Amino acid sequence: MSTLIAMPTPILFFTGKGGVGKTSTACASAVSLADAGKRVLLVSTDPATNLDEVLGITLSTARATPIPGVTGLAAMNIDPEAAAEAYRERVVGPYRGVLPHAAIANIEEQLSGACTVEIAAFDQFAHLLGDPTATRDYDHVIFDTAPTGHTLRLLELPAAWTTFFDANTTGGSCLGPLSGLAAERRTYALALAALRDETRTRVILVTRPEPGAIREAARTVDELATLDIRHLSLIINGVFRSTDPRDAIARDMSQRSHRALAQLPAVLAPLDRTELPLLAHAPMGIAGLRALAGGPADAPAPPRALPAAVLPQTLAFTQLVDDIAAAGHGVILTMGKGGVGKTTVATSVARALTERGYKVILTTTDPAAHVLDAASSGARLTVTHIDPHREAADYSAHVMATAGAKLDAAGRALLAEELRSPCTEEIAVFQAFARTVADGEDAFVVIDTAPTGHTLLLLDAAEAYHREVLKRPGDAPQAVRQLLPRLRDPKFARVLLVTLPEATPVHEAAQLQHDLKRAGIRPYAWIINQSLTGLSLHDPILLERQRREQQFVAEVAQLASRRVLNPYSCCAVA
Repeated sequence: MSTLIAMPTPILFFTGKGGVGKTSTACASAVSLADAGKRVLLVSTDPATNLDEVLGITLSTARATPIPGVTGLAAMNIDPEAAAEAYRERVVGPYRGVLPHAAIANIEEQLSGACTVEIAAFDQFAHLLGDPTATRDYDHVIFDTAPTGHTLRLLELPAAWTTFFDANTTGGSCLGPLSGLAAERRTYALALAALRDETRTRVILVTRPEPGAIREAARTVDELATLDIRHLSLIINGVFRSTDPRDAIARDMSQRSHRALAQLPAVLAPLDRTELPLLAHAPMGIAGLRALAGGPADAPAPPRALPAAVLPQTLAFTQLVDDIAAAGHGVILTMGKGGVGKTTVATSVARALTERGYKVILTTTDPAAHVLDAASSGARLTVTHIDPHREAADYSAHVMATAGAKLDAAGRALLAEELRSPCTEEIAVFQAFARTVADGEDAFVVIDTAPTGHTLLLLDAAEAYHREVLKRPGDAPQAVRQLLPRLRDPKFARVLLVTLPEATPVHEAAQLQHDLKRAGIRPYAWIINQSLTGLSLHDPILLERQRREQQFVAEVAQLASRRVLNPYSCCAVA
């Protein structure tokens, strides 16, 4: 059997920094196991999943879809919104016709926030993990997860909700009455047990031979250890080796791969390891996935370049920054798929603005906080990040000091219990994001956002909160009341969509642009990062990648009137 994972357990998690190849390696492993006669369920927990594109089929969010051409393999996406709707009805349904209409309306109101979306997706994930009947028809369940920060949050939730249930004495939560969740308590406990059972679950850390991706993999090992999850394997994807002395870029990429492999952190070095070579193109479709897992690879087409006149015109990065600087203040948000270089672009924009004499705050909404590795504070630059745990603690203290001050001892105890809910962190992070955006009234604020799925959930929360503010304008902080209007103001907020010249990053950014426009937010510019277009190359793999990327540069030209082409550099994509 050809497989990427030695001795696979019944449950496999693929996680890592955005853009390292989690989906392709998870799919290749699923296809390989199914080809070996196993029954396999492949599940994406990423709100911005690209499982459909990699497998070449439209998947259902309600049930597993059999994959044509691969006997024994089925796949599905966990859609947060669909999961939230089903979750709400499961909680509210038993009370219809039993409680008064006003009480039902109150429960539904409690379940209308962004917290419900997260817990509903987690709830579906926990059933697949902890309910044996949900996956009894399969030998293996493979989870293709969101980028690391979001996944760690998902993996923390079984313990967080189990602890909350154990401590709760009131029967209530931010998600409505706990009696509606009581039936799930055992499932959550079983999910936690499954995560910690090395005979049942293995976490596959996927990385690339790049400093940022490797640092995140090492941090993930430490964070998983705090959850008592220690059964790990490592896949290093995109290892490049070239001996062509004529090609400086190939030589640089090859040396970078060599250094990364030679300097693996101590926590990664002992792990069972698989190295995968850099391919001329992303593995798409069943044939490509079989090749990635060790089957026969397709021969690359002969390299050929499009005429220079065909390539669309692009804007220089310096001109883009000049245009942004003309406003004198405001918010710049870098958005896109994980691994496309959002942090690199955000840091470059921030530094360029300081060079023009402006004071800049550079921050991030990404739980992984890569911006702290990429830049440090200076005379005009302040580097910060939104720390979920600190924000939750500060928010809880504020609520206790304000709302709690008006309550008696029993009421304060009830409020303190409510604030121990995992949902408190989501509310606190959202409010911190709103305050960060508000800082753009007096300075430039550059926000390196989390990968697409997590960012969309944050923006969905902004819309949900905005609707509530319109109903009760006096109840929300000023920064929260103004958040969505600020994000919709093209003179104040500028969204830079960052992509790589590859199919999945471009298509995900296109969908993100569609979602943003639906929310009344229009992207300011697209940045195509790490492009090989126009560079002098000799290595056959890089020449083929250069040829293939031109169609995606042309696609971006159809999607954006303002676009920047950043050439490949020796700096790792962050």
